[in-house]
Amino acid sequence: MSTLLIQNARTINERNQLIPTDVYIKEGKIQSIGQNLAKLGLSAEKIIDVQGGLLTPGLVDVHVHFREPGFTHKETIKTGSLAAARGGYTTVCAMPNLDPVPDTVENWQAIEDIIQKDAVVNVLQYATITKGLRSEELVDYQALKEAGVFAVTNDGVGVQTAGTMYLAMKEAARVGLPIVAHTEDESLLFGGCMHHGKKSEALGLPGIISATESSQIARDLLLAEETGAHYHVCHVSTKESVRIIREAKQAGINVTCEVCPHHLILSDEDIPSDNAIYKMNPPLRALDDQAALIEGLLDGTIDCIATDHAPHTDEEKAVSMTEAPFGIVGSETAFSLMYTHFVKTGRFTLKQVVDWMTIRPANIFGLSCGTLDIGSPADLAIYQLDKEIEINADEFESKSFNTPFIGEKVLAETLYTLVNGKIVWSKEG
Repeated sequence: MSTLLIQNARTINERNQLIPTDVYIKEGKIQSIGQNLAKLGLSAEKIIDVQGGLLTPGLVDVHVHFREPGFTHKETIKTGSLAAARGGYTTVCAMPNLDPVPDTVENWQAIEDIIQKDAVVNVLQYATITKGLRSEELVDYQALKEAGVFAVTNDGVGVQTAGTMYLAMKEAARVGLPIVAHTEDESLLFGGCMHHGKKSEALGLPGIISATESSQIARDLLLAEETGAHYHVCHVSTKESVRIIREAKQAGINVTCEVCPHHLILSDEDIPSDNAIYKMNPPLRALDDQAALIEGLLDGTIDCIATDHAPHTDEEKAVSMTEAPFGIVGSETAFSLMYTHFVKTGRFTLKQVVDWMTIRPANIFGLSCGTLDIGSPADLAIYQLDKEIEINADEFESKSFNTPFIGEKVLAETLYTLVNGKIVWSKEG
């Protein structure tokens, strides 16, 4: 489809006002933005009347797990990208805890080839910080950067030795690659499966102390200051982490970070029993941690919202929290949950949430997405804001539906997702 006119949408402006908007798309790019564009004589091969739906830039998620290659019983690049599209995401960044691991140009390129063939949204594949995700030998950052890698991470395990992280940051800074850190000191885990606190004690489950995360962030922030590397912290979850990142930003250290919707919405007190659907890494923390995350978003300490979409099968989650894998899915529910829990309750503005899920994550890594501008690729999402729906596993595009939000009633249902002006997902099918 070379020309497309979206009519009767609404967009959010800088003053958090919803304004009537039409968008005219030609050859995959935004050509015109305004009101009543049809009256200007713009003809289109296809017209979509969205009847007051909210139109945003396509959402940007810097943290997803698509499980391919190696774990396609949980998710594939095709199903993961469809799940992202159903949530309104048009650009996502896929983590490298795969098999084989993308720790060489050859392995990374093999995944890129699948992405080009199967993905319905823009998928950027991370490479690893070290070979085999072990905290020992660095990968060839120069070669990976030249191949097209945008950032490196050992998400899922983290870098356990300070010396390795120092050398990684030094080399990453030299070639201009951000270091994206899953921060978890494994020597402080003690077999934990949920947050250490009164609830873990009440359930008789081993707890994960907050310092497991925050102590490694503190280490890495000083190494980032020493090396000048761009250091991005994944899924911040504790009040201590927020505090030290805030102080590091004030000190001029080049640090950015993300938070997940589930850590903003839930706390460990919401875990009803030994139920592995609530097992995620980092775990659901205490109420004061939850409050600190919200404050961190509002004061700019936390830069953006990312889902950490982490699919697992029913069988894998149908065991005790002590045995099950960590992780929940999030691509298909993130915007609806944020709108329902925070915009409709007046805690965040719609403009803030849209920015935290579009332009802010794009800016962290210098990505050319997340905006609604003439001449930009027509990567767009359209939502019906005020019709209540129920989160239903049967409607998921993901292979997995391991999330505690199944059955919850929410607002802001996705109507359409467009990538380069092409409808890649619609509620109509």
